[in-house]
This record gives sequence, structure tokens and C-alpha cells, in this order.
Amino acid sequence: MAENPPSTPPGGNGASPGEGTSGREDPDGPAFPEGVPCWIDAHLPDVEAGKRFYGGVFGWDFENARGSVWARSGGETVAALVPKRNGRMPTVWTVYFATPDATALSGRIRSAGGRIVVPPTPVDSLGAMGLAADPEGAVFGLWQAGTHPGFGRRHEPGSFTWAELYARDTAAANTFYTGLFHDALFGPDAVPDFGRASLLDVFPAEMPPHFLVHFGVADGAAALGVLSRLGGRVQVPPFETSYGWVAVVTDDQGASFALLQR
Repeated sequence: MAENPPSTPPGGNGASPGEGTSGREDPDGPAFPEGVPCWIDAHLPDVEAGKRFYGGVFGWDFENARGSVWARSGGETVAALVPKRNGRMPTVWTVYFATPDATALSGRIRSAGGRIVVPPTPVDSLGAMGLAADPEGAVFGLWQAGTHPGFGRRHEPGSFTWAELYARDTAAANTFYTGLFHDALFGPDAVPDFGRASLLDVFPAEMPPHFLVHFGVADGAAALGVLSRLGGRVQVPPFETSYGWVAVVTDDQGASFALLQR
């Protein structure tokens, strides 16, 4: 199985996946460059249960924030847990890509054959968020930073480390995401931390295309043991990828994510 950034266009530098910076991001610094995964959230039917689960698996602390709960690792923000307001909504982790102009990016998404699920909407002074779907229906978020640029910590155990798009048509995914986020994937300073793979390499044919959020762990086997004791389950047993050891799991409410050991 090949997990790679969308294929290198002529003249692209093909930066190696997963070699992004480690450690704390500066919350007072500039927003993330366009096309870089900058935030994640989980929509859950029971946020209190989510706090118990993710606090146990990753050691997170939590604080209330405008209609949701922010998770912290080492004192820095790493994710949000959001209560589902409609039982028909999926229980899911969503990855958000940074953009300086969510409205302009929405237009480019439509022009490239995607669709806008939720138009860019202000979130107080924090920024503006939107949801989009690529031509195959994989949903991802848009984040235009205000006072909240995104992750305070990433690429460390207990924080976001990678996002993988599982697509049916990887060539179409290459074209779509390279067109949207060329510089983040192939620019001179690019260190991509999202890639794509064939859906059928890992999942059954009935699974729809989707992004899978990966959290770093120092000891994958130990993390699986804690997850199981807290009511999570293994969806796909551990396997090796070009970017590390991966196990696809679900929490005790059904939200899928992956553990990544490097």
C-alpha cells in the first residue's frame, strides 16, 4: 500500500510525507499556510463520555469553549470535542485545512468539482469555519484563522500527526487536492502531513471515501490496550505504512481514527 501526498506534478519537489515540524506551535504567531491541516474536531453524542475516553487514551485535559470542549496536551490545544446537535449527523473526526480566505477557497472547491456542505461561517473572533466535500464525497473542513490559528501542539504523542484520504479514484484525488493546495504539498518549503491511498487497500468496498485523522502514540500496543479497556475497538489491525505503524480504531461512541507510531 502506498500512502503518498497527491502525485508530484512536473517540477514539484515531492517532499517526503510525515516529516513536519514537531512540538509546540506559537498560538500568537501567524496562521498556518493554506492547505496545511490546522485543526481537528470530533462530533459526539456524549461529550462527557468523550472526555473520559480521550483523556484516558491520550492523557488530555479539557476546558469549555464556545459550545464545545477544547482538549489540551501539555497545556496546548490539540483538538475539540463538539456535541452533536442532530442525531442524524455522523459521529466523526474532521480535519480542517488552513486558508487565508475561506470564501475564495470555497469557490475553487466548487470549480474543481467539489461541493460546499457548510458555507464559511464566523465563530466569534476565533475565525471562520466551513465544511466541504471532494468530488467523491470525502468531507473536510476549512479554517480561516482569527484569534485561533489552530493546533498549539502537533506531531507528538497525543496530538495530530497525519491525515490520510482514502479514495476510490486516487488519480482524481491527486488532481483535486494538488489544484487546491499545491504549495502545501509541493512548494519549496512543503512538509506534507496528509496523503492519500486507495480505499480498497484497507477498507471494504462499501466504506465511503473519507479522511482518517491519525494521532501519534509512543507505544502502539500499549495504546491499543488502554483503548480496548475504555470501550474502543480495533477496526483495522496494525499495519505498516510509508509513514509508520498504523492501527485504525473507533472510540466508545463509534468515531473512527488511527493510532500512528513512528
